[in-house]
Amino acid sequence: MLGVVVTIAVLLAGDVNAQSRRLVKIGALTPSWGPTPAIVGLRDGLQELGYRENEHFVIGVRFTQGNNAELPAAARDLVRQGVDIIVASGGIAGKAAQMATNRIPIVFLGGSDPVRTGLVKSYARPGGNITGIADLEGDLASKRMEIFRELVPGLKRMLLPYDATNEFTVAQLDVYREAARRLGLTLVERPVRTEAEAQAAIAEVRKGEVDGIFSPRAVSLNIPGLILDTAPKLALLTMFDIPFYVEKGGLASYSRSEHELGRQAARLVDKIVKGAKPADLPVEQPTKFELVINMKTAKALGITIPPSVLLRAERVIE
Repeated sequence: MLGVVVTIAVLLAGDVNAQSRRLVKIGALTPSWGPTPAIVGLRDGLQELGYRENEHFVIGVRFTQGNNAELPAAARDLVRQGVDIIVASGGIAGKAAQMATNRIPIVFLGGSDPVRTGLVKSYARPGGNITGIADLEGDLASKRMEIFRELVPGLKRMLLPYDATNEFTVAQLDVYREAARRLGLTLVERPVRTEAEAQAAIAEVRKGEVDGIFSPRAVSLNIPGLILDTAPKLALLTMFDIPFYVEKGGLASYSRSEHELGRQAARLVDKIVKGAKPADLPVEQPTKFELVINMKTAKALGITIPPSVLLRAERVIE
């Protein structure tokens, strides 16, 4: 299903005494299922900078419900709508926006290794019409796996279902493998190419084959959602990338703060609105990280979370 445009907020740009009253349109592009915490953070960040709602800026969201193949068309649609700035969630969305325009400024949120993937020329001088915030996913994936083992001392074998067509996920596989090797864990990989394959790969896991499921970061093929739906039926422990899935019943998540990522993006958008060129704005890195644990899920699965891990959690869901 092609993504839907949803207007979630109208925002003011920068210093109203220095800026014109022309409505500036921000197009948010995401492979998710609607406005994400990062997009909400973008809105909140602009408000914190002194922007008033419903006067000068509007944010329109184009989302593709886990279908990366539809991102290029969604990006072109934003260009046709005449947006002034595109904020793209993730590297694939960033590439889609980059292919759609070399004129409209682009701010990407969470692109893994943007130099290697060709989003930017360098961190210090991105070049072109794009800048943004890299997500440190390589380091975070390793740390996420380490925390998973701390949460579950008996953890030995982890299922990793992933979208084999997602170049960014595939590029992270060596990081996952090395982290598992270093931690003495066995990674049971299940590459899939369709949502039906993903559902089968997760549902067909036999009892005792794995101790838990390690969710990939990418939402393509709805793999995290399928893990969330299936894991409780198999009584399997889960580690996710973002708190959304923990709030819905997953065991734990560890990642950069999506909301804070949006607030960082607001500062970049503000600079662009005030005349800065994306090419001259250095790529930033996340500044806040969060561990979230669902104690209700832990109790249902019969596991005891070590106090040392609980003390490090930013949020514990009871």
